[in-house]
Amino acid sequence: MNARAFVELRDLALKTQIGTYGPQDTKPDFHLLDLTLGIDTNLVSISTDDMANVFDYDPLIKEIDRIAEDGHYETQERLMTRIAQACAAYLEIKTIEISLRKAPVRNNTGVLGVRLSLNEIATNNLHNSTY
Repeated sequence: MNARAFVELRDLALKTQIGTYGPQDTKPDFHLLDLTLGIDTNLVSISTDDMANVFDYDPLIKEIDRIAEDGHYETQERLMTRIAQACAAYLEIKTIEISLRKAPVRNNTGVLGVRLSLNEIATNNLHNSTY
């Protein structure tokens, strides 16, 4: 049996500005981020209760906040790309799954999102690339 380990982040509200809206358009009230990060099982299945033995996700969350607040984005996709790059900068992260969604879409209803899933090869390629 192959063991797999993940760090999961759900429903993180981002302070960000995405899109351009006219006076009659529905402007989203919020943008929510979900992340599932595949990491080495040795960083989850540990023998001693010590932060040195686990993946410290706090610096990554701070970087995501910084990226989200970095300025105006025209698209959710560009913000997601930058978040994926921030994740790939950590060698402990082997796979990345990101979902970014906004609401409401129209008439105070609906949630619209974009999802990106990167396997280990794609995560390594992202780690080695620059945008």
